[in-house]
Amino acid sequence: MAGPTRRRLLLAGAAAAALAVAGGATARELTRPRPGPTPALPDAPAGDERLLRRQSAARGRAVDFWTAVPAGHGDGRGLPVCLVLHGASSTPRDYARFGLARFLTDAVRRGAPPFVLAGATGGRLSWRRSGADDPQRMVREELPAWCAERDFDTSRVAAWGWSMGGFGSLLLAETFPGWLRAVAAFSPAVRPGDAVFTAVERLRGTPIGLWCGRQDGLLRDVRALARALPEPPVRAEYADGRHNFGYWGTVVPDAFALLGAALTPPRP
Repeated sequence: MAGPTRRRLLLAGAAAAALAVAGGATARELTRPRPGPTPALPDAPAGDERLLRRQSAARGRAVDFWTAVPAGHGDGRGLPVCLVLHGASSTPRDYARFGLARFLTDAVRRGAPPFVLAGATGGRLSWRRSGADDPQRMVREELPAWCAERDFDTSRVAAWGWSMGGFGSLLLAETFPGWLRAVAAFSPAVRPGDAVFTAVERLRGTPIGLWCGRQDGLLRDVRALARALPEPPVRAEYADGRHNFGYWGTVVPDAFALLGAALTPPRP
């Protein structure tokens, strides 16, 4: 009996170690979306959607680089950019399945000012540095450079993320105050005392939108973040839904309207 018991203990220890990833990411921050329905996709075309491979010096590896331009806006030249930060269980290869490009076209057809979505693979580090692997630097330096090569307007940038990516988007705004025009965070994997809460005062001046399902285990902490913000969030919506794209898909139109409006006016 000693052999199997020891093996179970070793396996349990390995699982725990896998959650304690470098950079301080916690099991809470790596919350995986619960199984649920895929989002109901809008009746709109994808427009110019591309998935390429780029070499990231910040991450020390090749990553997927995904972009989407709303239909009717050509290759997106001159449009502002919303950076997309994924959650722990998805990558840019999932974005076509999620219908993000179709949601973008639909939002523009409904009146949102046009913008481009752009994202790259950030791994499962909560968008923080771990040794030589720095996904946050990739988002801050390399993603805008790759977008500039496409002639997108990188002087106007916002960020959107869900779960771990929501955490990463908020942390990005805190690390580089004043850079982002707005942040839209779906069910961000935050909790009191973490890096986002600790530096929350640095979000002053950045419009923040928060959305979270009422049946999501993160709801209490997301509401706590809304109360802790130095300024009231421009949006704080809590509707029935869980931690998955079945819920997040229902609030994408609201978020894209907010992001488009934030990206449109010039800075005062």
